[in-house]
Amino acid sequence: MCRTSPKPHYLYVEYTHTHMNKKILITGATSGFGKAIALRFAKEGYDVCITGRREERLAVVKQELEQHGGKVITLAFDVRDKAQVKAAIDELKTQVQRIDILVNNAGLAAGMATIDEGDTDDWDTMIDTNLKGLLYVTRQIAPMMREQAGGHIINIGSTAGKVVYKNGNVYCATKFAVDALNQAMRIDLLPYGIKVTAIHPGMAETEFSLVRFKGDEARAKNVYAEINPLQAGDIADIAWYCASLPPHVCINDLTVTCLTQANSVYSIKEAERVKK
Repeated sequence: MCRTSPKPHYLYVEYTHTHMNKKILITGATSGFGKAIALRFAKEGYDVCITGRREERLAVVKQELEQHGGKVITLAFDVRDKAQVKAAIDELKTQVQRIDILVNNAGLAAGMATIDEGDTDDWDTMIDTNLKGLLYVTRQIAPMMREQAGGHIINIGSTAGKVVYKNGNVYCATKFAVDALNQAMRIDLLPYGIKVTAIHPGMAETEFSLVRFKGDEARAKNVYAEINPLQAGDIADIAWYCASLPPHVCINDLTVTCLTQANSVYSIKEAERVKK
């Protein structure tokens, strides 16, 4: 249900739609934040659309989600491929009439080197996934939300998009871009009653470091030593909080870390080194 004010040259929409049969689309939902967010919203009664490149893992997650009774749709595609994104969303539109929440979660870090020694293939992977993939999916879903006069886009950023750290260069650049795009979306979509929120997590124990270090489990595990990091469920709870606020309330930007991390550079490890 929507109410539109008579203000000239400006469309203000108060979006009120019950949880019943609400639909959420989550990219990169086969693990980590995406999977946790899917589970949280499924438990709250949402129909869930999940995407990922790994079809077999999508099938496993789908089974878990279906235990909560809602409808689950899986879309196997690579957000880096513009044609695949359009084809997948076109297919989705034949099954659902609306998308109430889009979570742009698909993203990754690849490698960790200085600019002068960086792997340009890693750079392309991060730029194509974290930045262009987010844009491709949003470009397909935002017009749906505009037509339905409401919705909510949640962009998963990073503390790396707030403070640059050593050897983070291109990854940090993509997350700074997510921060900028989140602000731009908020402005561009303001007339249509579409909420836009960025959640910027700090250190979180997911597959993130394992992917960054290309399967090196020991190196990935060492990242979280002494930290007591965030868990995927923490970010899912925050996403749910942002999405469940009253229609007139929009959280634009949230930065969240574990207690032992102040920002992307300074954590309890650095504090202990300074003491010594």
